[in-house]
Amino acid sequence: MKKVYELTTIEMAEEFLKNHALSFLFVSRPDCSVCHAILPKLTEMLVDYPLIHLGHIDASKVEEVAEKFLIFTVPIMLLIIDGKEYIREDRFVRFEQLEEKLDQLYAMYTQ
Repeated sequence: MKKVYELTTIEMAEEFLKNHALSFLFVSRPDCSVCHAILPKLTEMLVDYPLIHLGHIDASKVEEVAEKFLIFTVPIMLLIIDGKEYIREDRFVRFEQLEEKLDQLYAMYTQ
């Protein structure tokens, strides 16, 4: 399972992105059943990408995250490479397609 960094402030999220060139942010809320179903699948999938760091933000505790990343619904998953957003997936995630996108971007970044 991939290590999940709990980001409890917007400053922690910004620092996380600054310190990890390949960052995957997962934004959720405790009352979201879809969020609870997706996070384990995501952590399992990201094991194959050792350079990607996974951060989790609880939007009910870090309300500024919605404004910072233009989030209107949860869950939302963002792949950020060197501070730039490359992938944005929301509650209807097709993991096969997500993995294909990740494969391409990861290969480009690690070559």
